[in-house]
Amino acid sequence: MTAPATPTTPAPAGGPNGSGPGDGDLLVVKDLKKHFPITKGFFKREVGAVKAVDGVSFTLREGETLGLVGESGCGKTTTSRLIMRGFDPTSGEIRFKDRRLGWVNIPALDQRGMKPLRRHIQMIFQDPYSSLNPRMTLLQIIGEPLLVNGVAKGDDLKDRVADLLRKVGLRPEYMVRYPHAFSGGQRQRIGIARALALHPQLVVCDEPVSALDVSIQAQTLNLLQDLQEDFNLTYLFVAHDLSVVEHISDRVAVMYVGKVVELAETDDLYLQPLHPYTEALLSAVPKPNPAFRKRRIVLKGEVADPANPPGGCYFHPRCPYAQEICKEEYPPLREVYPGRYASCHFAETLTLQGVTE
Repeated sequence: MTAPATPTTPAPAGGPNGSGPGDGDLLVVKDLKKHFPITKGFFKREVGAVKAVDGVSFTLREGETLGLVGESGCGKTTTSRLIMRGFDPTSGEIRFKDRRLGWVNIPALDQRGMKPLRRHIQMIFQDPYSSLNPRMTLLQIIGEPLLVNGVAKGDDLKDRVADLLRKVGLRPEYMVRYPHAFSGGQRQRIGIARALALHPQLVVCDEPVSALDVSIQAQTLNLLQDLQEDFNLTYLFVAHDLSVVEHISDRVAVMYVGKVVELAETDDLYLQPLHPYTEALLSAVPKPNPAFRKRRIVLKGEVADPANPPGGCYFHPRCPYAQEICKEEYPPLREVYPGRYASCHFAETLTLQGVTE
């Protein structure tokens, strides 16, 4: 696995959204950026910015699960919060196909305009302990979205909450209990029920199983897949565990220092990655067979500082295949093969190691 001396002629530049929304698309993110200012002194003079998300583009099709992966600090959670409008983006577009309003650009909406849209975009949080109000019963927690949006009240509200509890594998009589009476896995099921209360189109899953035991992780992932079919859901699944992402995702987007460096169908990406960073991540995926041995790629150096990234490709100081051009030019995210995008000058010529049995 050696790098060529010079890069081949690149394919025509273009990102996964170069042609605009397609008929089957639900979410289109284009050149999304979020820069957090760095201030100094008494007058809070801006002296720089942390580029948490720096030009992210991808599409999400109706009914699919897109995994968003990368190391801690790569910008994947910030990207999910921008989609939820937890942050206002610095620039870029987030276009969502609402079932009632049609295509809308989320950053262009004010709070009043966002209110009807929030019914159709919900989130499952990472921590099942801090995401539930300890002073509210399950009836109040799961029923709150229904009550606030005027969907149900009284006995109808109780019936809907009971049905949601059954859907996530909990007993309806639990609705009078408080969160402290449940285990971590059960609490996450409560959070899932709350997210599904308004029958959303898109559910953003922010590392929903990372705080759970391994056996409970598998149960929760299977539940999410069953609910996706029952409710016709679309998932943006944020995670750092590549084994989890492989199990649930149809496509995977890999992020590094605020940018998407590879995007492909799950099977293609795991069998033969196109970006050296993806290869390094996949080499850390544990295999259940103890007799199997494979080469672990240990990257040198540290993750680039998003407030002061290196010139050229952000990954070049740690890349074992880096050439001179990598230090000078940042490779755009481009379609290397049909449906496969990579941000690497040598994506066509490198032979990288994927996950094998």
